Amino acid sequence: MSISRIATPFILLSALFSGLASALPEDKSQPIHIAADSANMNELTGITVYKGAVNVQQGTLKIEGSTVELKQKNGGVTNIKALGSPAHYEQKPNKQEPLTHAYGNKLDYDTTAEILVITGKAKVTQGGDVFTGDRIVYNMKKVPLKHSATTNLRMNG
Repeated sequence: MSISRIATPFILLSALFSGLASALPEDKSQPIHIAADSANMNELTGITVYKGAVNVQQGTLKIEGSTVELKQKNGGVTNIKALGSPAHYEQKPNKQEPLTHAYGNKLDYDTTAEILVITGKAKVTQGGDVFTGDRIVYNMKKVPLKHSATTNLRMNG
């Protein structure tokens, strides 16, 4: 088992992974920047775990958490899991829509299916719309948000 360890006060990685974001077409072509206190990469599984004040950014996509796990396959990121109190996701779904923000104890983003599952004190905001619940499933292929968030939702405002 080959595991590479990186432990520095601040890690900034650019363009390590491709094809992470897909909401705005220009997001896909942007470099990926990751800042964290430490990182552990398992080359066999393609999983890198970042710890500390983790910030992942590619174009308008931002994911923040105390622990973020990126799974890579065939040169692209296929899944991102973020834990935090709360973890935070932000992205502009398209040029006509405002930024979408998601907060929860756990974010699980399947980049291939473009589905974000938010659990534990889940909250999603977009413009003036606010959705809360124990679990929110956000299908990014369906916009606007009010037509795509499902499961245990309560709409405020």
